[in-house]
Amino acid sequence: MAGREQEPQPSGIPGLRLRLDTELDEIAEHLRALADAKDRLQNLLEAVLAISRETELPVVLGRIVTTAMNLVGARYGALGVLDDSGEYLEEFITAGLSEQERAGLAGVELPRGRGVLGHLIRHPEPLRVVDIPSHPASAGFPPGHPGMRTLLGVAITVRGVIYGDLYLAERQDGRPFDRDDEDIVVSLAGAAGITIENARLFHRIRDSAEHFQRLLLPTLPDLRPFTGAAVYRPATAPARLGGDWYDAVLLPGDVCAAVIGDVVGHDMRAAAAMAQTRSMLRALLYDRLTPPSAVLRQLDRTLHAIADLPVATACLARIEPAADGWILRWSTAGHLPPLLLSPGRRAQYLHAEPGLPLGVSIEHHRPDHIRPLPPGSTVVFFTDGLVEHFAHGIDEGMADLADLATAHAHLPLQDFVKALADRHPGDGHDDIAVLALRTPPRPGTPTARTA
Repeated sequence: MAGREQEPQPSGIPGLRLRLDTELDEIAEHLRALADAKDRLQNLLEAVLAISRETELPVVLGRIVTTAMNLVGARYGALGVLDDSGEYLEEFITAGLSEQERAGLAGVELPRGRGVLGHLIRHPEPLRVVDIPSHPASAGFPPGHPGMRTLLGVAITVRGVIYGDLYLAERQDGRPFDRDDEDIVVSLAGAAGITIENARLFHRIRDSAEHFQRLLLPTLPDLRPFTGAAVYRPATAPARLGGDWYDAVLLPGDVCAAVIGDVVGHDMRAAAAMAQTRSMLRALLYDRLTPPSAVLRQLDRTLHAIADLPVATACLARIEPAADGWILRWSTAGHLPPLLLSPGRRAQYLHAEPGLPLGVSIEHHRPDHIRPLPPGSTVVFFTDGLVEHFAHGIDEGMADLADLATAHAHLPLQDFVKALADRHPGDGHDDIAVLALRTPPRPGTPTARTA
C-alpha cells in the first residue's frame, strides 16, 4: 500500500524456520478441516442408515428430526408435513422440547405454515436465519413458545413433490447455522425423501398383502349351539404373505369341526398352498365318522398326489356332545397343541403326540386324542406367530400366552381372541391366526349367533 513501508521479512535460518512453522500450521489446519469433513460425512452416512432402517412412517418422521438435530448440534427440531394443497402444514412433529416447554404450549394450535415457516413453504430453497424476529416474514411466536433466534430450514421432496419441511433451531454452541450445516442437512433431506417413500410403499404393499390374505380366509359360519371367533394378523414385514389358515364348520348332531394350519413360507406359493389345503380339508371335514388322524392322512396323500406343495402343520379337531358335557377329539400334524380354558380354571395346553407335519411322509401314522370338555369350555387353536420371539424360547411364549388367556377368559369370545392377538408375546415377525370355540352350558342348549 502506497505510503506504507513494507515490514522486513526475517532472513536466514530464523526466517526459514518461521516460514516452515507457518506452512506447518496451514497444513495442520487443512488436516483438521479434512478430519472434520470426514467425521461429518461418516456421521451423515450413519444418520442415513439409521433412518433407512425404519419402515413405520411415524417412526421415520420422528427419526429424521432427531437425526438432523444430532448432525448439526441443534437444540430444537421439527418436521412439518404439507397437506394435499401443498400450502399448509397438516402435521408437525417436534423434538427437543422439555416437559416444561411442552406444558407451556399446551392448548396452542399446531403451526399451519405462516411466518418464517410459511416462507420456506413458498420458497423451498434452503433457509438460514440469524435472527428470526428480524426476518421480514416473521409473525412472532405464540404465548409459551420457547425463545428462538437462529433457524435452518430445508425442504424434503418425495418423487419430485415437496412432502414437507425440516426445521432446526438454536445450535447448542450458541452460534448461527453455517453453510456446512446447510449442506449436511440438505444431504440428509435427500435421503429422508427416499426413506419416506419407502415407508409409504411399505404400507401400500402390506395393506395389499393383508387384503389378499384375508380374502383367502373364511368368515366363520353360524356354529350354534357353539360360539366361534377368529382373528388374523399379518406379519410386520412388508409383502410377507402368510400361510396361516383356519376354518370351522357345524356338522349334524351338534358336532363342530375345526382346523388351524400353517404352510411353511411367506410368499405367493405359501399363500396359494394354504388356499388349496384349506379347500381340500373343508371337503374332508364333513365326514364326521372318520377320526381326525385319518382325515389328516387322507389330506396328506391327496396333497402329495396332486401338487408339490410346501410342508405344512395342522391341528384338526371335533367337539362332540357327551352325556355330561362335550368331548374334544383331535389330531395334529406337527402343530402346536390347543389351549383349553375350563370355567374357573387356569388355561392349560393339551399336550399330546404331535405327529409329523403334512408333506413329510404319507406313511406316517398320526394318533388321535380325546379330552372331556366341561360345559362352557373354550378351546383355542393358534399358529406359532402368536408365541414365537427371537429373544427367548417358545416355551416362555406359550407360558405367557396361557397367562394372557386366563386373564381374559371372561371376555366375549370375539373380544377374547382380539385381546390375544393385540397383546400376544410373539415378536410380530410371523403372521398370526387364532381360532376359538366355546361350548354351550350343556348339550342341546341354544346359544347366541356366532360372535
